[in-house]
Amino acid sequence: MSRVAFYPGSFDPFTNGHLHVVKKASTLFDNVIIGIGVHPSKKRRYEKETMKKAIEKVLIRENLSNVSVVIYDGASVDVAEKYNSLFLVRGIRNGMDYQYEENIALVNEEVSGIDTIYIRAGKLGSISSSMVMELLNYKKDIKKYVPPEIIDIMK
Repeated sequence: MSRVAFYPGSFDPFTNGHLHVVKKASTLFDNVIIGIGVHPSKKRRYEKETMKKAIEKVLIRENLSNVSVVIYDGASVDVAEKYNSLFLVRGIRNGMDYQYEENIALVNEEVSGIDTIYIRAGKLGSISSSMVMELLNYKKDIKKYVPPEIIDIMK
């Protein structure tokens, strides 16, 4: 039985911090599925199909052949179960992230039995999708924070 992990998020946009988490997860699991979630109360900055294609280009460039991307609606744990995933992957930037994610993880495990694995975002842990967008709005260079394939769709 292969070990499958599901990495849910809005990835709006997908950052180098997300990529760091994906790379680490790809060494721990046989297959990693990046799930671009549709949150009913959040307006997306970038079309999910466009982001999916851009992330797939990043995965090809990075030779992450055991990672795929899906778009989904509904609860992350339901989609994780659909793909026979025993684990959700979440990136952690700091203690505030941990507190927030741990509350969700406890509920997810209670309702589905699926455990959550935390992966530190590493040296880019200070950056978020929102911060990238703010930098972009102020015409600052974001090359350090976002893969080139994602920058291409942000222009």
